[in-house]
Amino acid sequence: MSEARAAFGDAAAPWLDLSTGINPHCWPTETVTIDWRSLPDERALTALETVAADYFGVDRAYVAAVPGSEIGLRMLGALLPGPARFVPPTYRTHAEMFPTSTRLEVDALAGVAAGTVVVANPNNPDGRTVAAQDLLALHERLRSGDGWLVVDEAFVDADPIISVGAQVHDAARLIVVRSFGKFFGLAGVRLGFVVAPQPIVARLRSLLGAWPVSAPAIAIGTAAYGDAGWIVAMRAQLVAEAAALDAALIGCGLTPIGKCPLFRMIAVGDAAGVFTRLAHAGILTRPFDDDPHRLRVGLPADATALARLERALTHG
Repeated sequence: MSEARAAFGDAAAPWLDLSTGINPHCWPTETVTIDWRSLPDERALTALETVAADYFGVDRAYVAAVPGSEIGLRMLGALLPGPARFVPPTYRTHAEMFPTSTRLEVDALAGVAAGTVVVANPNNPDGRTVAAQDLLALHERLRSGDGWLVVDEAFVDADPIISVGAQVHDAARLIVVRSFGKFFGLAGVRLGFVVAPQPIVARLRSLLGAWPVSAPAIAIGTAAYGDAGWIVAMRAQLVAEAAALDAALIGCGLTPIGKCPLFRMIAVGDAAGVFTRLAHAGILTRPFDDDPHRLRVGLPADATALARLERALTHG
């Protein structure tokens, strides 16, 4: 946002930040009492991992809390064998976590039977999803060839039916990485989880040491994952708001791409031009240097923000 202000100023302030895929409706942290003076408590960390494991549908023995899914992914890159492949377009981290990783097109997944493969599901930035049964079939082929499947489920919370985390066990060569901040709208908490066979979990815990995540992250994460009512209601709300965003984009002559309700990709002839036009209207979206025809739009927080986006797309 600071770069956008430097480039375009604050003439249309307040800025409307639609550049991320983070839930604009954050979980209510004011309901949690946090002791900022204390170091993280081991029992509290166990409680966090237990409630998160219940939420993921897996035993706590397979769950390690990490200070953000980004760090979890990069640590896995140092623990797993190569060669490794990632499925573009996706997070830069997927390409960087293994020194010699190579690209693998999504259409080629059905023919892969060896090595380590990293897949985001749902994918960012295009919202592409892969059915759970297809990922599990890929895992079986990789396991037979002594490979590993790493599934980045940072955006799966809104559509948990496609998660494969519950299939992790000690005989599997399957690892799932989960993010807390995106669905709960609290990216600044820096909390994530690696769901993996116990030997991988043990190595992660050894590397992270006694205090892998902060006391505030433990307190907020434990309370949020245990708030079933908020989770159910938010899933329904995001689906409804994503449908409204789709309708607005279609009404502006654009075709929304993707199935993750926290963002949509749009294909336009001049994405840079649309990005600039929106920025001059005080709306920040996400362009891509490697694809001049696509733009990602995050979910507006309310009807007023959605109407502002519509006006900017229609009239500039």
